Amino acid sequence: MPTSDDRSRSVIRTSRLMQPIVIRGLAICVAALTWAPAAHAHGIAGNRYFDGTMTFDDPAVADEATVPNVSHLGYPTRGSGVVENRINWAFARLLTPTLGLTLDSGWIHQTWPNGRTSGFDRTNLGLKYEAWRDNRHETLVSVSLAWGIAHSGAQGVGTDAPNTVQPGIFFGKGFGDLPEALSWLRPFAVTGSVVDEIPAATGGRAVAPGPVTGAFETMASPFVETLHWGFSIQYSTLYLTSRYTGGAPRDEPLNQWVPLVEFRFDSPRGQATVATANPGLAYVAVTWQVAAEAIVPINRAGGNGPGFRAQLLLFLDDMVPSVFGKPLLTGPAPERRQIAW
Repeated sequence: MPTSDDRSRSVIRTSRLMQPIVIRGLAICVAALTWAPAAHAHGIAGNRYFDGTMTFDDPAVADEATVPNVSHLGYPTRGSGVVENRINWAFARLLTPTLGLTLDSGWIHQTWPNGRTSGFDRTNLGLKYEAWRDNRHETLVSVSLAWGIAHSGAQGVGTDAPNTVQPGIFFGKGFGDLPEALSWLRPFAVTGSVVDEIPAATGGRAVAPGPVTGAFETMASPFVETLHWGFSIQYSTLYLTSRYTGGAPRDEPLNQWVPLVEFRFDSPRGQATVATANPGLAYVAVTWQVAAEAIVPINRAGGNGPGFRAQLLLFLDDMVPSVFGKPLLTGPAPERRQIAW
């Protein structure tokens, strides 16, 4: 059994390993401040609306709230027959037209063969910055740096964890700029993200059935560096309407259906990758987006059967302009209804 000195040395070694990664993440965010162009609302670049994805963050930096994101899925990695239901929420507030403050957490309920547990998910606090925009070529790139707050999650649902640092990058690319010979591909777009979750310590505590008695016990829960990554394929129905002219848009490409499929992967160091495919459909209006997806496990670690997920995303700047009409630290954002190329 490790002694307190062993654990202290482990934390110190981990902290030293984290320092260059944290510095690099901060450097990316600071560098982006010097060359990113003006932003527009809701993750829009030219004629492209990038859907607010549900299994990973999209490239948008905007005033918005997810209330809620609900999901239902069985997880064999937590034990035979375990079913997990989640209600997650997130909030983002613009500090400048391209820099936002983010906050997210949630509630988890687990049904085991011999009982039930529930509790809060871990809380994450971070900054997200729009680092690159190209309206003509329908491209967005954002970077982020988040802090997973230590022990803000519940032991009963396995979310008690140490402090973590989470540098990330998010991108979106639409194909509306393709030549006429490939016009059938113009409605398509891809988005994706890569987030590296780096713990400051080796683990926390979790409640789970004991291997001998089957009764719930509190035990050590190892926590390792985990790479969260994913991508989506989206189809914009705007390109099938008369609102699409082939040139610069007259208005934001809202009020449309967006069929999509998301692929989500969580890769803990030294462990099996959790992989799911998530086909679904979203409808985006001026002040909100609603979406639903099926959860289809790709491997055993991804689940023991299909599940579902649904989300309501609110565009706060359009919903409550008197409160969210301008960033907290600067003047009003540029006029969003006229998207210049």
